[in-house]
Amino acid sequence: MSVELTVSVRYFAGARAASGVNQESVAVPAGSTVQDMLVTLGARHGDELSRVLTASSFLLDGVAVRDRSVSITNGAELDVLPPFAGG
Repeated sequence: MSVELTVSVRYFAGARAASGVNQESVAVPAGSTVQDMLVTLGARHGDELSRVLTASSFLLDGVAVRDRSVSITNGAELDVLPPFAGG
């Protein structure tokens, strides 16, 4: 039996537009990393979101992600923050 983790993903600005949702819960296999999560999200929502993800920054449980090989824990919250324009 495989164990899955549930992650809450929140999308902002262009990521919200590309995914078509504000927020969702996503199940990933235990031991998944932030990078694994990004691959899952791209596969789920398609090329437009995949392009946004390559330029985005991320917060995992409110902490900036600098290393995408960081493991995700069950119940984690991942914020997708695309580059913002304006002033």
